[in-house]
Amino acid sequence: MSNQELDQLRGKVDEMNVQILKLINERAELVQDIGRIKEKQSVNRYDPVRERSMLNTLLEKNDGPFERSTVEHIFKEIFKASLELQEDDHRKALLVSRKKKQSDTVVTVRGHQVGNGTPTFVFGPCSVESYEQVAEVAKAIKGKGLKMMRGGAFKPRTSPYDFQGLGLEGLKILKRVADEFDLAVISEIVSPADVEMACEYIDVIQIGARNMQNFELLKAAGSVKKPILLKRGLAATIDEFINAAEYILAQGNDQVILCERGIRTYERATRNTLDITAVPILKQETHLPVFVDVTHSTGRRDLLLPAAKAGLAIGADGIMAEVHPDPAVALSDAAQQMNLQQFDEFYTEILKSMPVKA
Repeated sequence: MSNQELDQLRGKVDEMNVQILKLINERAELVQDIGRIKEKQSVNRYDPVRERSMLNTLLEKNDGPFERSTVEHIFKEIFKASLELQEDDHRKALLVSRKKKQSDTVVTVRGHQVGNGTPTFVFGPCSVESYEQVAEVAKAIKGKGLKMMRGGAFKPRTSPYDFQGLGLEGLKILKRVADEFDLAVISEIVSPADVEMACEYIDVIQIGARNMQNFELLKAAGSVKKPILLKRGLAATIDEFINAAEYILAQGNDQVILCERGIRTYERATRNTLDITAVPILKQETHLPVFVDVTHSTGRRDLLLPAAKAGLAIGADGIMAEVHPDPAVALSDAAQQMNLQQFDEFYTEILKSMPVKA
């Protein structure tokens, strides 16, 4: 074969490469259209039955010289790339997506900025039990120069016989203490009907793990002009967590804080398993601030400090932990709450571990 013939054949290959590229891109555009239709219809983007049918048709029409296995491999890669393209389009479309908004969202809570590069700390009792109990914790929080406090007024519990919280009376106590000590307060709301009422008493509405996919509650929270702290569900994937946040933003409220609080696994050494790598993933995939709740993830006082250090080291915007004047008599989660002395020691050690700003 002469060099001229070789060059001619190579030229044809180059032309075919361009044609194949053009066809692949045209196919990709069709796949994107299909993905948008599926999105509107809430249909799963991946259809294994359809994929197998397309592969079978291609294998039947294969006349060589490629082996059937080679053809199958090539088109599986094309199908995989197409699916990833649909998923990428979905992520770009989400209001929570980093691709939609490059800059970090800073949530403002009673004048305090969350997600501005300085870690936020949120402490308080698991449940509001009395004015005296909450005020004692608030005094300790204020004494450290902190700005935010948590406390449960509505407590969704595994057992219907466990303490369920003081409800509206608990919110009133939180409001009174917050005003007295000039603190912003976070508390969980469990019913869409209570969202409007809660806005009168608290500064941040928490949607707990058990309600992460309570879509009516998410929509109700999104319809008010109040910051929302959304906790990851007990067994929720990160995608499910992100889409739960999207429900809130889709209603017009972009003041959302995500909170990793551990997921349920087979491990019993801790209450839950702290998915620490969820923090950088959420920071990469979304523009929202991310907290780590070290109390509910570990369920152990002896692990609160190392878990908090890990959260800050990996990029969390804030840490949540529970504090009670006398955990031994707490009406809920007694084993995992710090007393006031332990709280002092915890916060002192946290400050030591944080880098000093120039």
